Amino acid sequence: MAWRGWAQRGWGCGQAWAASVDGRSCEELTAALAPQRLLGHRFNFFIQQKCGFRKAPRKVEPRRSDTGTSGEAYRRSALIPPVEETVFYPSPYPIRSLIKPLFFTVGFTGCAFGSAAIWQYESLKSRVQSYFDGIKADWLDSIRPQKEGDFRKEINKWWNNLSDGQRTVTGIIAANVLVFCLWRVPSLQRTMIRYFTSNPASKVLCSPMLLSTFSHFSLFHMAANMYVLWSFSSSIVNILGQEQFMALYLSAGVISNFVSYVGKVATGRYGPSLGASGAIMTVLAAVCTKIPEGRLAIIFLPMFTFTAGNALKAIIAMDTAGMILGWKFFDHAAHLGGALFGIWYVTYGHELIWKNREPLVKIWHEIRTNGPKKGGGSK
Repeated sequence: MAWRGWAQRGWGCGQAWAASVDGRSCEELTAALAPQRLLGHRFNFFIQQKCGFRKAPRKVEPRRSDTGTSGEAYRRSALIPPVEETVFYPSPYPIRSLIKPLFFTVGFTGCAFGSAAIWQYESLKSRVQSYFDGIKADWLDSIRPQKEGDFRKEINKWWNNLSDGQRTVTGIIAANVLVFCLWRVPSLQRTMIRYFTSNPASKVLCSPMLLSTFSHFSLFHMAANMYVLWSFSSSIVNILGQEQFMALYLSAGVISNFVSYVGKVATGRYGPSLGASGAIMTVLAAVCTKIPEGRLAIIFLPMFTFTAGNALKAIIAMDTAGMILGWKFFDHAAHLGGALFGIWYVTYGHELIWKNREPLVKIWHEIRTNGPKKGGGSK
Protein backbone atom coordinates (compact mmCIF):
# COMPACT_ATOMS: atom_id res chain seq x y z
CA MET A 1 0.00 0.00 0.00
CA ALA A 2 2.82 2.40 0.82
CA TRP A 3 4.46 1.71 -2.52
CA ARG A 4 1.17 2.19 -4.39
CA GLY A 5 0.64 5.52 -2.60
CA TRP A 6 4.04 6.80 -3.60
CA ALA A 7 3.47 5.66 -7.18
CA GLN A 8 0.13 7.47 -7.31
CA ARG A 9 1.79 10.62 -5.96
CA GLY A 10 4.52 10.37 -8.57
CA TRP A 11 1.99 9.87 -11.34
CA GLY A 12 0.04 12.84 -10.13
CA CYS A 13 3.14 15.03 -10.09
CA GLY A 14 3.97 13.92 -13.62
CA GLN A 15 0.47 14.87 -14.77
CA ALA A 16 0.74 18.26 -13.04
CA TRP A 17 4.13 18.88 -14.68
CA ALA A 18 2.84 17.90 -18.16
CA ALA A 19 -0.18 20.13 -17.74
CA SER A 20 1.84 23.13 -16.54
CA VAL A 21 4.34 23.13 -19.40
CA ASP A 22 1.99 24.61 -21.97
CA GLY A 23 2.15 28.39 -22.09
CA ARG A 24 4.67 28.87 -19.29
CA SER A 25 8.26 30.06 -19.57
CA CYS A 26 11.30 28.36 -18.09
CA GLU A 27 11.60 31.00 -15.36
CA GLU A 28 7.93 30.50 -14.32
CA LEU A 29 8.35 26.72 -14.23
CA THR A 30 11.47 26.99 -12.10
CA ALA A 31 9.72 29.33 -9.65
CA ALA A 32 6.63 27.10 -9.50
CA LEU A 33 8.66 23.97 -8.78
CA ALA A 34 10.99 25.57 -6.26
CA PRO A 35 8.70 24.85 -3.24
CA GLN A 36 8.23 21.25 -4.25
CA ARG A 37 10.86 19.09 -2.61
CA LEU A 38 9.94 15.84 -4.24
CA LEU A 39 13.24 15.41 -6.01
CA GLY A 40 15.25 18.13 -4.27
CA HIS A 41 18.01 20.19 -5.86
CA ARG A 42 18.85 17.57 -8.47
CA PHE A 43 15.41 18.05 -10.06
CA ASN A 44 15.88 21.82 -10.19
CA PHE A 45 19.28 21.36 -11.86
CA PHE A 46 17.63 19.11 -14.44
CA ILE A 47 15.04 21.79 -15.19
CA GLN A 48 17.74 24.44 -15.57
CA GLN A 49 19.65 22.34 -18.09
CA LYS A 50 16.56 21.67 -20.14
CA CYS A 51 15.53 25.33 -20.05
CA GLY A 52 18.74 26.33 -21.81
CA PHE A 53 21.15 27.33 -19.02
CA ARG A 54 24.59 26.40 -20.37
CA LYS A 55 28.15 26.95 -19.33
CA ALA A 56 29.85 29.95 -20.85
CA PRO A 57 32.33 28.89 -23.57
CA ARG A 58 35.89 28.86 -22.43
CA LYS A 59 37.93 31.72 -23.85
CA VAL A 60 41.18 30.74 -25.53
CA GLU A 61 43.93 33.00 -24.25
CA PRO A 62 46.71 33.81 -26.74
CA ARG A 63 50.17 32.73 -25.71
CA ARG A 64 52.46 35.35 -24.38
CA SER A 65 56.07 35.59 -25.43
CA ASP A 66 58.09 32.85 -23.80
CA THR A 67 56.84 31.09 -20.69
CA GLY A 68 55.83 32.95 -17.57
CA THR A 69 54.47 36.46 -17.36
CA SER A 70 54.36 38.79 -20.33
CA GLY A 71 57.82 39.96 -21.31
CA GLU A 72 59.40 38.56 -18.16
CA ALA A 73 62.12 36.66 -19.99
CA TYR A 74 63.11 39.71 -22.04
CA ARG A 75 63.25 42.40 -19.38
CA ARG A 76 66.60 40.95 -18.38
CA SER A 77 68.25 42.37 -21.52
CA ALA A 78 68.48 46.11 -22.13
CA LEU A 79 69.06 45.38 -25.83
CA ILE A 80 65.43 44.37 -26.42
CA PRO A 81 62.58 46.92 -26.53
CA PRO A 82 59.85 46.60 -23.86
CA VAL A 83 57.24 44.09 -25.05
CA GLU A 84 54.99 43.82 -21.97
CA GLU A 85 51.96 44.92 -23.99
CA THR A 86 52.79 42.80 -27.03
CA VAL A 87 50.89 39.55 -27.48
CA PHE A 88 52.33 36.89 -29.78
CA TYR A 89 50.40 34.08 -31.41
CA PRO A 90 52.59 31.00 -31.87
CA SER A 91 51.26 28.59 -34.46
CA PRO A 92 49.78 25.33 -33.13
CA TYR A 93 52.02 23.68 -35.76
CA PRO A 94 55.32 25.52 -35.22
CA ILE A 95 57.21 23.72 -37.99
CA ARG A 96 54.80 25.14 -40.56
CA SER A 97 55.69 28.67 -39.47
CA LEU A 98 59.21 28.09 -40.87
CA ILE A 99 58.08 27.32 -44.44
CA LYS A 100 57.56 30.91 -45.58
CA PRO A 101 60.79 32.17 -43.91
CA LEU A 102 62.72 29.32 -45.60
CA PHE A 103 61.47 30.26 -49.08
CA PHE A 104 62.08 33.94 -48.34
CA THR A 105 65.65 33.21 -47.22
CA VAL A 106 66.49 31.21 -50.35
CA GLY A 107 64.79 33.68 -52.70
CA PHE A 108 66.28 36.78 -51.10
CA THR A 109 69.79 35.30 -51.08
CA GLY A 110 69.56 34.46 -54.77
CA CYS A 111 68.23 37.92 -55.63
CA ALA A 112 70.95 39.60 -53.54
CA PHE A 113 73.82 37.86 -55.30
CA GLY A 114 72.17 38.22 -58.71
CA SER A 115 71.72 41.96 -58.15
CA ALA A 116 75.32 42.22 -56.96
CA ALA A 117 76.55 40.60 -60.18
CA ILE A 118 74.56 43.09 -62.28
CA TRP A 119 75.75 45.93 -60.06
CA GLN A 120 79.37 44.91 -60.64
CA TYR A 121 78.80 44.83 -64.41
CA GLU A 122 77.34 48.34 -64.35
CA SER A 123 80.17 49.58 -62.12
CA LEU A 124 82.81 48.35 -64.55
CA LYS A 125 81.08 50.14 -67.41
CA SER A 126 80.72 53.37 -65.45
CA ARG A 127 84.37 53.38 -64.40
CA VAL A 128 85.50 53.72 -68.00
CA GLN A 129 83.19 56.66 -68.52
CA SER A 130 84.04 58.23 -65.19
CA TYR A 131 87.75 58.07 -66.05
CA PHE A 132 87.30 60.45 -68.98
CA ASP A 133 84.84 62.56 -67.01
CA GLY A 134 87.43 62.81 -64.24
CA ILE A 135 90.08 64.08 -66.62
CA LYS A 136 87.68 66.76 -67.84
CA ALA A 137 86.70 67.69 -64.29
CA ASP A 138 90.34 68.05 -63.21
CA TRP A 139 90.98 70.38 -66.15
CA LEU A 140 87.96 72.52 -65.24
CA ASP A 141 89.02 72.67 -61.58
CA SER A 142 92.47 73.90 -62.61
CA ILE A 143 91.06 76.92 -64.47
CA ARG A 144 88.17 77.58 -62.07
CA PRO A 145 88.87 79.92 -59.11
CA GLN A 146 89.04 77.98 -55.85
CA LYS A 147 86.86 78.92 -52.88
CA GLU A 148 88.48 79.05 -49.47
CA GLY A 149 86.68 77.24 -46.63
CA ASP A 150 84.20 75.53 -48.93
CA PHE A 151 82.22 73.06 -46.77
CA ARG A 152 81.42 70.79 -49.69
CA LYS A 153 85.11 70.61 -50.57
CA GLU A 154 85.96 69.51 -47.04
CA ILE A 155 83.31 66.79 -47.17
CA ASN A 156 84.64 65.54 -50.49
CA LYS A 157 88.17 65.53 -49.11
CA TRP A 158 87.07 63.49 -46.07
CA TRP A 159 85.12 61.09 -48.28
CA ASN A 160 88.03 60.55 -50.67
CA ASN A 161 90.35 59.75 -47.76
CA LEU A 162 88.17 56.82 -46.72
CA SER A 163 88.93 53.31 -47.91
CA ASP A 164 86.56 51.49 -50.24
CA GLY A 165 85.29 49.39 -47.36
CA GLN A 166 84.63 52.39 -45.12
CA ARG A 167 82.74 54.16 -47.91
CA THR A 168 80.68 51.01 -48.45
CA VAL A 169 79.58 50.61 -44.83
CA THR A 170 78.85 54.33 -44.35
CA GLY A 171 75.41 53.84 -45.89
CA ILE A 172 74.75 50.83 -43.63
CA ILE A 173 75.71 52.82 -40.54
CA ALA A 174 73.48 55.73 -41.63
CA ALA A 175 70.51 53.36 -42.04
CA ASN A 176 71.10 51.93 -38.55
CA VAL A 177 71.23 55.41 -37.02
CA LEU A 178 67.97 56.35 -38.77
CA VAL A 179 66.15 53.28 -37.47
CA PHE A 180 67.56 53.90 -33.97
CA CYS A 181 66.03 57.40 -34.06
CA LEU A 182 62.68 55.94 -35.13
CA TRP A 183 62.66 53.79 -31.98
CA ARG A 184 62.58 57.02 -29.95
CA VAL A 185 59.22 58.07 -31.48
CA PRO A 186 56.46 56.83 -29.10
CA SER A 187 53.76 56.71 -31.78
CA LEU A 188 55.88 54.29 -33.86
CA GLN A 189 56.50 51.71 -31.13
CA ARG A 190 53.92 49.18 -32.33
CA THR A 191 55.06 49.50 -35.94
CA MET A 192 58.72 49.12 -34.94
CA ILE A 193 58.03 46.01 -32.87
CA ARG A 194 55.94 44.52 -35.68
CA TYR A 195 58.34 45.11 -38.58
CA PHE A 196 61.78 45.79 -37.05
CA THR A 197 61.98 42.86 -34.62
CA SER A 198 62.08 39.25 -35.80
CA ASN A 199 59.95 36.66 -34.02
CA PRO A 200 58.55 33.35 -35.36
CA ALA A 201 55.42 33.90 -33.22
CA SER A 202 54.63 37.21 -34.94
CA LYS A 203 52.04 37.56 -37.70
CA VAL A 204 54.69 39.21 -39.94
CA LEU A 205 57.52 36.76 -40.55
CA CYS A 206 59.51 37.60 -43.68
CA SER A 207 60.16 41.35 -43.90
CA PRO A 208 61.43 41.61 -40.28
CA MET A 209 64.16 39.11 -41.17
CA LEU A 210 65.78 41.87 -43.24
CA LEU A 211 64.58 45.03 -41.47
CA SER A 212 65.66 43.86 -38.02
CA THR A 213 69.24 43.70 -39.32
CA PHE A 214 69.23 47.53 -39.33
CA SER A 215 67.37 47.86 -36.02
CA HIS A 216 68.87 48.64 -32.60
CA PHE A 217 67.00 49.72 -29.48
CA SER A 218 70.07 50.25 -27.28
CA LEU A 219 72.64 52.92 -28.12
CA PHE A 220 75.46 50.77 -26.74
CA HIS A 221 74.32 47.81 -28.85
CA MET A 222 74.31 49.90 -32.03
CA ALA A 223 77.63 51.61 -31.24
CA ALA A 224 79.40 48.28 -30.57
CA ASN A 225 78.06 46.65 -33.73
CA MET A 226 78.87 49.60 -35.96
CA TYR A 227 82.38 49.87 -34.50
CA VAL A 228 83.08 46.21 -35.33
CA LEU A 229 81.61 46.65 -38.81
CA TRP A 230 83.72 49.75 -39.43
CA SER A 231 86.85 47.97 -38.18
CA PHE A 232 86.44 44.95 -40.48
CA SER A 233 85.04 46.85 -43.48
CA SER A 234 88.35 47.44 -45.24
CA SER A 235 89.46 43.82 -44.90
CA ILE A 236 86.21 42.23 -46.07
CA VAL A 237 85.82 44.58 -49.05
CA ASN A 238 89.42 43.93 -50.09
CA ILE A 239 88.70 40.19 -49.99
CA LEU A 240 85.29 40.16 -51.71
CA GLY A 241 84.82 43.51 -53.39
CA GLN A 242 82.12 46.07 -52.76
CA GLU A 243 79.28 44.35 -54.62
CA GLN A 244 79.88 40.86 -53.29
CA PHE A 245 80.25 42.21 -49.76
CA MET A 246 76.83 43.90 -49.89
CA ALA A 247 75.21 40.69 -51.14
CA LEU A 248 76.93 38.71 -48.39
CA TYR A 249 75.97 41.20 -45.66
CA LEU A 250 72.28 41.41 -46.57
CA SER A 251 72.00 37.65 -47.09
CA ALA A 252 73.75 37.03 -43.78
CA GLY A 253 71.18 39.16 -41.96
CA VAL A 254 68.30 37.09 -43.38
CA ILE A 255 70.04 33.73 -42.92
CA SER A 256 71.03 34.44 -39.30
CA ASN A 257 67.44 35.42 -38.54
CA PHE A 258 66.18 32.20 -40.08
CA VAL A 259 68.55 30.22 -37.85
CA SER A 260 67.17 32.25 -34.93
CA TYR A 261 63.63 31.24 -35.96
CA VAL A 262 64.64 27.58 -36.03
CA GLY A 263 66.22 27.85 -32.57
CA LYS A 264 63.18 29.54 -31.07
CA VAL A 265 60.74 27.04 -32.57
CA ALA A 266 62.89 24.10 -31.44
CA THR A 267 63.19 25.35 -27.86
CA GLY A 268 59.78 27.04 -27.56
CA ARG A 269 61.41 30.27 -26.33
CA TYR A 270 59.56 32.79 -28.48
CA GLY A 271 60.48 36.44 -28.31
CA PRO A 272 61.67 39.40 -30.39
CA SER A 273 65.22 39.79 -31.68
CA LEU A 274 66.88 42.72 -33.40
CA GLY A 275 70.32 44.00 -34.34
CA ALA A 276 73.03 43.60 -36.94
CA SER A 277 75.02 41.10 -34.86
CA GLY A 278 74.18 38.10 -37.06
CA ALA A 279 75.35 39.82 -40.25
CA ILE A 280 78.43 41.25 -38.52
CA MET A 281 79.30 37.78 -37.23
CA THR A 282 79.34 36.64 -40.86
CA VAL A 283 81.77 39.42 -41.76
CA LEU A 284 83.96 38.69 -38.74
CA ALA A 285 83.98 34.94 -39.38
CA ALA A 286 84.81 35.43 -43.08
CA VAL A 287 87.79 37.68 -42.30
CA CYS A 288 89.03 35.43 -39.48
CA THR A 289 88.79 32.36 -41.72
CA LYS A 290 90.60 34.08 -44.57
CA ILE A 291 93.25 35.71 -42.36
CA PRO A 292 93.57 33.44 -39.29
CA GLU A 293 96.99 34.85 -38.32
CA GLY A 294 95.70 38.41 -38.02
CA ARG A 295 95.94 40.06 -34.61
CA LEU A 296 92.80 41.29 -32.86
CA ALA A 297 92.12 43.07 -29.58
CA ILE A 298 89.10 43.79 -27.37
CA ILE A 299 87.70 47.34 -27.59
CA PHE A 300 88.23 48.23 -23.92
CA LEU A 301 91.34 46.09 -23.44
CA PRO A 302 93.63 46.92 -26.39
CA MET A 303 96.69 45.68 -24.53
CA PHE A 304 95.52 42.04 -24.85
CA THR A 305 95.87 40.71 -28.39
CA PHE A 306 95.09 37.30 -29.90
CA THR A 307 94.92 35.71 -33.32
CA ALA A 308 91.80 35.95 -35.44
CA GLY A 309 91.55 32.16 -35.62
CA ASN A 310 91.48 31.78 -31.83
CA ALA A 311 88.97 34.62 -31.53
CA LEU A 312 86.63 32.88 -33.96
CA LYS A 313 86.86 29.59 -32.06
CA ALA A 314 86.09 31.33 -28.76
CA ILE A 315 83.07 33.16 -30.22
CA ILE A 316 81.62 29.97 -31.71
CA ALA A 317 82.15 28.10 -28.44
CA MET A 318 80.46 30.85 -26.41
CA ASP A 319 77.44 31.08 -28.72
CA THR A 320 77.07 27.31 -28.81
CA ALA A 321 77.08 27.19 -25.00
CA GLY A 322 74.61 30.07 -24.82
CA MET A 323 72.27 28.35 -27.26
CA ILE A 324 72.37 25.05 -25.37
CA LEU A 325 72.08 26.58 -21.88
CA GLY A 326 69.37 29.03 -22.89
CA TRP A 327 71.17 32.32 -22.19
CA LYS A 328 68.84 35.16 -23.15
CA PHE A 329 71.00 38.27 -23.16
CA PHE A 330 71.99 37.72 -26.82
CA ASP A 331 70.38 35.81 -29.66
CA HIS A 332 73.07 33.14 -29.71
CA ALA A 333 71.37 31.13 -32.46
CA ALA A 334 71.56 34.13 -34.82
CA HIS A 335 75.22 34.73 -33.89
CA LEU A 336 76.08 31.08 -34.49
CA GLY A 337 74.17 30.96 -37.78
CA GLY A 338 75.93 34.11 -39.02
CA ALA A 339 79.38 32.81 -38.08
CA LEU A 340 78.83 29.43 -39.74
CA PHE A 341 77.52 31.12 -42.90
CA GLY A 342 80.63 33.33 -43.06
CA ILE A 343 82.94 30.35 -42.70
CA TRP A 344 81.02 28.39 -45.33
CA TYR A 345 80.94 31.23 -47.83
CA VAL A 346 84.65 32.03 -47.93
CA THR A 347 85.46 28.31 -47.97
CA TYR A 348 82.92 26.98 -50.49
CA GLY A 349 80.23 29.57 -51.26
CA HIS A 350 82.45 31.93 -53.21
CA GLU A 351 83.30 29.15 -55.67
CA LEU A 352 79.73 27.83 -55.87
CA ILE A 353 77.86 31.14 -56.12
CA TRP A 354 79.98 34.09 -57.18
CA LYS A 355 82.16 32.36 -59.73
CA ASN A 356 79.09 30.94 -61.46
CA ARG A 357 77.49 34.34 -62.09
CA GLU A 358 78.72 34.48 -65.70
CA PRO A 359 75.49 33.24 -67.38
CA LEU A 360 73.44 35.90 -65.62
CA VAL A 361 75.91 38.64 -66.55
CA LYS A 362 75.83 37.54 -70.21
CA ILE A 363 72.05 37.69 -70.27
CA TRP A 364 72.15 41.17 -68.74
CA HIS A 365 74.81 42.27 -71.23
CA GLU A 366 72.64 41.16 -74.15
CA ILE A 367 69.66 43.01 -72.73
CA ARG A 368 71.70 46.19 -72.20
CA THR A 369 73.36 45.99 -75.61
CA ASN A 370 70.61 44.74 -77.95
CA GLY A 371 67.50 45.27 -75.85
CA PRO A 372 64.87 42.56 -75.29
CA LYS A 373 64.35 40.26 -78.23
CA LYS A 374 61.09 40.71 -80.12
CA GLY A 375 59.33 37.53 -81.17
CA GLY A 376 57.70 36.85 -84.53
CA GLY A 377 60.53 38.06 -86.74
CA SER A 378 63.27 36.22 -88.60
CA LYS A 379 66.84 37.25 -89.09
